[in-house]
Amino acid sequence: MAYGDGCSLPLPLPDGSLFLGFDCSTQSLKATVLDASLAIVAHDAVHFDSELPHYGTEGGVRRDAAEPGRIVSPPLMWAEALDLLLRRLKPRVDYGRVAAVSGSAQQHGSVYWGRGAGAALASLDPAWGLAPQLAGAFAAPESPVWMDSSTTAQCREVEAALGGALALARMTGCRAHERCTGPQIRKMFQMRRGIYDGTERISLVSSFMASLLIGGYACIDQTDGAGMNLMDIETRQLRQDALEATAPDLDVKIGKLAPAHAIAGTLAPYFVQRFQFTSNCLVVQWSGDNPNSLAGLTLSNPGDLAISLGTSDTVFGVTDVPEPSLDGNILPNPVDPSTYMVMLCYKNGSLTREDIRDRYAEKSWDVFNNLLEQTDPLNGGKLGFYYKEHEILPPLPVGFHRYIVDTLTSGPLAETKERQKDEFDPPSEVRALIEGQFMSMRGHAERCGLPVPPKRIIATGGASSNQAILKTLASVFGCPVYTVQRPDSASLGAALRAAHGWLCKKQGEFVPISRVYSGGSDRTSLSMKLAVPFGGCEGDDELLNKYTLLVEKRLEIEQKLVERFGRVK
Repeated sequence: MAYGDGCSLPLPLPDGSLFLGFDCSTQSLKATVLDASLAIVAHDAVHFDSELPHYGTEGGVRRDAAEPGRIVSPPLMWAEALDLLLRRLKPRVDYGRVAAVSGSAQQHGSVYWGRGAGAALASLDPAWGLAPQLAGAFAAPESPVWMDSSTTAQCREVEAALGGALALARMTGCRAHERCTGPQIRKMFQMRRGIYDGTERISLVSSFMASLLIGGYACIDQTDGAGMNLMDIETRQLRQDALEATAPDLDVKIGKLAPAHAIAGTLAPYFVQRFQFTSNCLVVQWSGDNPNSLAGLTLSNPGDLAISLGTSDTVFGVTDVPEPSLDGNILPNPVDPSTYMVMLCYKNGSLTREDIRDRYAEKSWDVFNNLLEQTDPLNGGKLGFYYKEHEILPPLPVGFHRYIVDTLTSGPLAETKERQKDEFDPPSEVRALIEGQFMSMRGHAERCGLPVPPKRIIATGGASSNQAILKTLASVFGCPVYTVQRPDSASLGAALRAAHGWLCKKQGEFVPISRVYSGGSDRTSLSMKLAVPFGGCEGDDELLNKYTLLVEKRLEIEQKLVERFGRVK
């Protein structure tokens, strides 16, 4: 079903206008500015560790030595980064021309505003920075983030209260994962009751940042809200039974949900006076980083897959008929209310790749890539499972597991045996990591009903600039790999969503996002290029068939590891 008037002609954005998109990721705050033709006119970033070192983060987070698995970030750091980034962009961007702002943020993090915080937001003084004025605004000075794995008990309690893991997935779009906001809130209620009782409002990182911009509490958008285990995936409203299974009076603390294309408000006087934005500059609802990447990649074809290779790795595609499972997440499509996005999330992404690089490749990406290309595809049957962090998919604790699989044939899978190893040589370690990550993605994507092999993969994130890694991705999935003009698709998607939200507001109804860029995307920042072709070479089909067998074997070994070590029973 299509929304809007059915017309595919582009709707022009106002001449001279600019659209600003942010991405508050785990390690940095980025910004992308688009003009009315959707060309990038400015881009910048603030790196939390190096530029805001007084917050004491490593990789953008703090790890609680007294409570294994508890990983948090200070929301005050995100607020200070916003001030810093706007100051940095100001010489290059005429803020008076910005028609709308939107944003992207790491998903699942929860911010606990203290009593009176709403009044503090509404009375910010433009003569001072955000951080000193908001230092006392939080009931909890630290926010549990998506990397936190300390809520296993709460996950099981929520699932049990709502009929089990699969029942919860069918209700809310995913089973209870440790990163999900609902279990995080339940743990806060159980373990830090004083903080919970003293909380005036709970925001996600996305709605927290939007709240700063409008000078009041912004709604959580329905797409990011689907990661809480609290929203009904069909009605897109909070479920009373899920709220009651999590914590008391939670509906009051969370507030209403809003569509991702809705207007959160106009920019607060703080930003108008401090940075010379116009008072009618719109703030479009912020959403999660993966939904914004979907928007930035203009992903709309069910035959396409997008893979984001960042601090976390994610795989996502679009579907008309959601089929919730224990593997993935179902989220409303942030730019099309008639469809859903299917997402698989892996905690062990770039930080784990960097760890293997440092251990086996002299801390050099050049050495890493040379080692990867020294080894043949399939790695001689060497399989590696590398979990520097507690993994989400599969649900396994920290640990490295290595196996050698007997020669692959087209025979029965049961006849293919594996032997465990303590360590491989460096080239095999590197290929086992990269192939293993992509084989896991392929196997679980197929289980969730996503197309394998897809028509194409659109790769984004920091590692999408690594040609050796992309070659392996193309081989494992058996399709060409494309990349976008800029690997930061999340802030680009946020800027595009700002333009889309402005257009919906102007038209007085939802219009398809394709109306923003229809007929001209190849000439804009949305264009993409073929990075790695696939097909047409002798042996491609045979290699793909062998990968199919190895993926099946990997999933079989993975299940054994879950039964032996897994946190989910």
